[in-house]
Amino acid sequence: MYFQKLMTELFKRILDGNKRVQEAACSAFATLEEEACTELVPYLSYILETLVFAFSRYQHKNLLILYDAIGTLADSVGNHLNQESYVQKLMPPLLEKWHSLSDDDKDLFPLLECLSSVATALQSGFLPYAGPVFQRSVRLIEKNLSESVNHSANPEACDPPDKDFMIVALDLLSGLAEGLEGNIEGLVAQSRLLLLLYQCVQDLLAEVRQSSFALLGDLTKACFLHVKPHIASFMPILAENLNPDFISVCNNATWAVGEIAIQLGGEMLSYIPAVIEPLIQIINRPNTPKTLLENTAITIGRLGLVCPESVAQPLQHFIRPWCTSLRNIRDNEEKDSAFRGVCAMIVVNPGGVVQDFIFFCDAVASWINPKPDLKEMFYKVTSGFCIRR
Repeated sequence: MYFQKLMTELFKRILDGNKRVQEAACSAFATLEEEACTELVPYLSYILETLVFAFSRYQHKNLLILYDAIGTLADSVGNHLNQESYVQKLMPPLLEKWHSLSDDDKDLFPLLECLSSVATALQSGFLPYAGPVFQRSVRLIEKNLSESVNHSANPEACDPPDKDFMIVALDLLSGLAEGLEGNIEGLVAQSRLLLLLYQCVQDLLAEVRQSSFALLGDLTKACFLHVKPHIASFMPILAENLNPDFISVCNNATWAVGEIAIQLGGEMLSYIPAVIEPLIQIINRPNTPKTLLENTAITIGRLGLVCPESVAQPLQHFIRPWCTSLRNIRDNEEKDSAFRGVCAMIVVNPGGVVQDFIFFCDAVASWINPKPDLKEMFYKVTSGFCIRR
């Protein structure tokens, strides 16, 4: 009851005639969205009507805050937003702004960030709008890369590009790939995206590489058919970026390696030597951030799943931090594939886990509801050690 009253009063203030009241109310609502999450779902129609009406009232500064509120709403409610009536309310004003801004307008930054969240939330609901958004994002990347080449060739005559345009375009394409999944295949097939992405992953700016590796991982999941021909080019660059001095870059590169491993299967074998040593160094590094440790452990497990004989050899050098890194994460598909991989490695090299077997048991006990065949793998591994003892 109180929540509904709060929303009603807040929306009155969002549409207030005073710009400062609009700004404060819209910012407050964005904060509320982050906390309320799916509790907002029953009010989505009312929320969208209010935010869409605000487009006609807000001017430049407050429009940027409005984009953030819409993007946060999409992040908070996810695919609950994917209803035709909601899509029909939300997309026209966003696309109107999208078409009104030039490729050099910095107001594109918050709008692209907003669209990335919306595309991820709408999933297939974004498909009717995907083509023009995809093509413009690719064009922004291509334009930025061209400007960078021109600046390098003639720095006095040509200004350096603003790489934030490329970063937000890469992030929007990641949102499209995550939301559309396999439906993005046709768009990728008709573009030069993979060739452009190969240039992006080599950029000197860490933020560009961070977004590039995220997109590479998302494309690997969504349309590996188009990524696979370029794997031999991408893998050495991924290996070079398994460097925890650049946490966010390293995190995304690590995740992308794991996604590629799942898709490539046994063909990953030739790339194992280049990536396993830096991954072992990362997982044993003191004070490594929790998210990077978890991603590293998942990727090592996935490498072990597809190439157990190769990855199992140094098992004793990473099994303890591997187990402690994954014991507290929730059950999901990534955790599932990682644990299948570590079980396969233990079968190949049981001696590698002997000294730290209790840590493996503790990690297994962290599962709430493993799939039946994974549960059977746990039983075989643990009972095998009991028989040996």
